[in-house]
Parts: sequence; structure tokens; C-alpha cells
Amino acid sequence: MMKSVFLAAALLALSSVAFSTSAAPLGSRHAIVVDEQSGEILFQKNATDIVPIASITKLMTAMVVLDARLDMFEHITITDADVDIIKNSSSRVPVGAVLSRHTLLELALMSSDNRAAHALARTYPGGLPTFRVAVRNKAMELNLRRTNIEEPTGLSPYNTSTASDLARMTMAAAHYPEIERITTAAGDLIDIEGKLRQYHNTNQLVSDRNWTILLSKTGFTREAGRCIVMRVRAAGRDAIMVLLNAKEKTARTADANTLHRMLTGLENPQVIANVNYKMR
Repeated sequence: MMKSVFLAAALLALSSVAFSTSAAPLGSRHAIVVDEQSGEILFQKNATDIVPIASITKLMTAMVVLDARLDMFEHITITDADVDIIKNSSSRVPVGAVLSRHTLLELALMSSDNRAAHALARTYPGGLPTFRVAVRNKAMELNLRRTNIEEPTGLSPYNTSTASDLARMTMAAAHYPEIERITTAAGDLIDIEGKLRQYHNTNQLVSDRNWTILLSKTGFTREAGRCIVMRVRAAGRDAIMVLLNAKEKTARTADANTLHRMLTGLENPQVIANVNYKMR
């Protein structure tokens, strides 16, 4: 109950905050860190720029599917319609595989599988057109004013948002225990056509003992660069961290560690930003 109160308060604060820009020596071009309980913006960089968000999209896909209260144990067949024709990306989930909706959710969130995410949207009641309507309605509900999502995987460069909107989306996703559980698992053995296959979380930081990660999602396309959103606990407080458009995975990880040191008091905030911004 208390978590819901804090999340609601922070969501309200984010919707009314006035942002300013600041220079920062992060590799990521866009970033924001928000104290979840107080709504204070601890750090931000180009947080209102509208940019592609890649597989961060899958958080919205998951929320919309879970909101529909569908049978999570219903078996779904991967079809040719689920094969990526936008980027021609690969998948370890073959056409013809039959998996539960819950397993597809796990694959989409933990290992960021595009076929799994597309199958979730394709089998939404009413199909993809109704799914898109549900996504638009969810974005309006969350006051994501600068967010546009046209398909469920994030492969489209027209799936766009801002760091500040994604902070809001991440806070909303924290209301879903299943999203929290799946996105913080280091990996899992999943039965694919009678064979157990090991899948890993695309965010290696979930296995780092120096971090307490409560929710996580990564993303990557050529247009979006390396992206990540996380809900983290550090120095006794929970915070939302968003990093977008780093050139390399190592740069994204270095940025995350820099901001984590800021949260734990090991990094002076003035070193990476000229000023803090307070919600108002």
C-alpha cells in the first residue's frame, strides 16, 4: 500500500515538473534520475528530447497485456507473423513453437525477445489494432504526453518517448509484481519444443552484488542506441534511473555506475551535473 502511495505521488510530481537542461559528461545522450518517494529529480540531461526507445517499449506491452487479465497459461503458437521484418533480427524462439502467454511475457521482458513480444500483442483480444488502442489509452492514463508507440517490440524507430516520460512509465510498471520479478531475474531455463534452453537477462547489472535492482529493462536499435530503465534501491531510498542513446553497452553500464555512485553518496552530484532540480 505504501509503495503505491509513493509511486502515485511521484507520478503526479513528474507530470507537473518544469525541466531545465544541463551538461553532463555521460556517454548517454539523455538521462534522468528521480527520487521515487519525494519526486525530486536528482539528475537530468536532455530529459525532454523525443527519441527512439527500442525495447523499453516492451514494458508498455507487458502492462497492457497484464491489464487485460488474460489467461497467462493459454498456449500460443509462434507464427510467421511474429518474425521481425523491420530489422530482420534473430530470435531463439522458432516459428511453430508453442508457449504459454506467461512464458512469452518472460522471454519478452527478461531476454527481450521480439517474437515473444509480437505474439503477445498479436493474440491480444481484437488483435494488433485493438492492442494499439489499448497502448494509446494506457499512455494517456499515465500522462505520457511525448510518447508514441506504434508496435509492441520497439524495433520501429517511430516508437519514441523522452527520458522523463520513461521515468513515469517505469514507475507505473513497478505496480506490477510480475514485471518486477521477471525483469530482475538473472536468467531462467525455458522449455522450447521439448528442449531446455538457458535465457539470460539483457541487463547484467541484476547479478551485480553492488546493486539492488527492483525493475529493469534494456533496449537497443541503431536509431535508439543503448538504452536502459531501472528502479533501484540505494542508500535507503528507491529511485528511477533512465539512460538513453549510449553508443556502446560499456558506456551505458559506466553511466549507470556513475549515477549509482551519486545515489550512494560516493560521487558528488556537482561533478556530473551543475544543479539538482526539484519537483514543483
